[in-house]
Amino acid sequence: MTGIPTTPPPVNEPVLSYAPGTPERAELKAELEAQASTIVDIPLVIGGEEIRTGNTIDVVMPHAHGHLLARAHQAGPEEVKRAVTAANEAHRAWSTTRWEDRISVFLRAADLLSGPWRAKLNASTMLGQSKTAYQAEIDSACETIDFYRFGAHFAEKIYSMQPISDDGVWNRAEYRALEGFIYAVSPFNFTAIGANLPGTPAMLGNTAVWKPAHSALLSNFFMMKLLEEAGLPAGVINFVSGDAAAITEQVFAEPTFAGVHFTGSTEVFRSFWKRIGDNIDQYNAYPRVVGETGGKDFIVAHPSADVAKLKTAMVRGAFEYQGQKCSAASRAYVPASLWKELEGPLVEETASLAMGDPRDFRNFVSAVIDQKAFDKISEYIEGARASDEAEILVGGECDDSEGWFVRPTIIRTENPEYTTMCEEIFGPVLSVYVYDDDKWSETLDLVDATSPYALTGAVFARDRAAAREATDRLDQAAGNFYVNDKPTGAVVGQQPFGGGRASGTNDKAGSMLNLLRWVSARSIKETFDAPTDYRYPFMDAE
Repeated sequence: MTGIPTTPPPVNEPVLSYAPGTPERAELKAELEAQASTIVDIPLVIGGEEIRTGNTIDVVMPHAHGHLLARAHQAGPEEVKRAVTAANEAHRAWSTTRWEDRISVFLRAADLLSGPWRAKLNASTMLGQSKTAYQAEIDSACETIDFYRFGAHFAEKIYSMQPISDDGVWNRAEYRALEGFIYAVSPFNFTAIGANLPGTPAMLGNTAVWKPAHSALLSNFFMMKLLEEAGLPAGVINFVSGDAAAITEQVFAEPTFAGVHFTGSTEVFRSFWKRIGDNIDQYNAYPRVVGETGGKDFIVAHPSADVAKLKTAMVRGAFEYQGQKCSAASRAYVPASLWKELEGPLVEETASLAMGDPRDFRNFVSAVIDQKAFDKISEYIEGARASDEAEILVGGECDDSEGWFVRPTIIRTENPEYTTMCEEIFGPVLSVYVYDDDKWSETLDLVDATSPYALTGAVFARDRAAAREATDRLDQAAGNFYVNDKPTGAVVGQQPFGGGRASGTNDKAGSMLNLLRWVSARSIKETFDAPTDYRYPFMDAE
């Protein structure tokens, strides 16, 4: 068979509304009821085989932590070794499979998710990670579909990048899989990240050991089953839940470890980097290290900003999905002239946000992910309550009796270096610093210097010169920068996502830049009529 195939032109998956009376709302409601009344037995999936160790953890609803959703089997050293072996054994066949045959698996997964699997993935994300219907839809459905469809398109572009050839020479480029397996470590907050971290390297012919977050196991297991139904061969992606530190230690000791694809905390990623460095002399090749970590994301408003639009951006940017997005607005800088007009409506709207079970579609926010997160967020709120440098304007109520609920909270501080202005909280807490209108330039310096992170940020200004000044002055402060919009909601193919500084390696998930990290190029030169004399013309006599 010959031919140079092209992938279907990618288009972002339409976001369904789930409005009353729509068929998707009825289907999702039915799936939520079915999953809520079922306890799933989640195995490991290694080399295509479901493995049950008997050592299980409970998977519960964060908004009703007494409600058991699943029991998930945990890997020990033997299972981790089996996963690595399975990835290594699958590597040769998968890496040499025609690229269009590999890509077709993920294109089929996208189509299945767009259709019959949509409600299953959205419902499991809502129940297991406490996302509203809309937040689940843009994540577990649309973003996952976009990762796979745009990833297929970018893979085609990479394979099409070929060098020029001189007369008598044919130069070619091969884009090989890395020599070894990828360790994919995904977080709780986006089901789509669980699909992307092992899936994108696999598109390029790599195999993976995937360690999902404990608190996203239900949706991530269904994602694994979706890939299997789409035709993913055994051993290409191995689903291994268990103690993160123990699995990581064992994986990083393997000579065939070829790279890590990570989303999580800055502290953990830095520990990965150190451990890889310590082990560097035992690897077959230098591993690729790709990570997206923390953020202390900002909104800075100029005196010319539109107050109504600023208010909505602050509420949505800070409190959607309980502030548990790497991109969530966590600190805001507002000029005094606007604050007089903004404070009342902002506080009133934040207080009005409906909170509760995401199965009640009237709720805007739900619970934070687990007890550890609840305790951490509560500690920051109580610290602000006791501080003479901070004032809680709205929210601050925390209740873990039935679910891990934290009311959306706004803290105002007179100190731009107060704790909640600087440290990542990862919860529904927005800190506000009100600056003098004539301190715009100095405030931009504050925004840039306050946090070690550089993930997302936004400027609000109707004055075009001010918007340009902020864009230029804050060029290293955010890998994703927004003008007159909230700093969340990056879309694959439109705003490739990632940041620098302490926020990660900025390899831009959802772009060709990320895919390039998972190939190793080989240059091939073929000469049709090779020389038979070693001498060059310059050597001839005068």
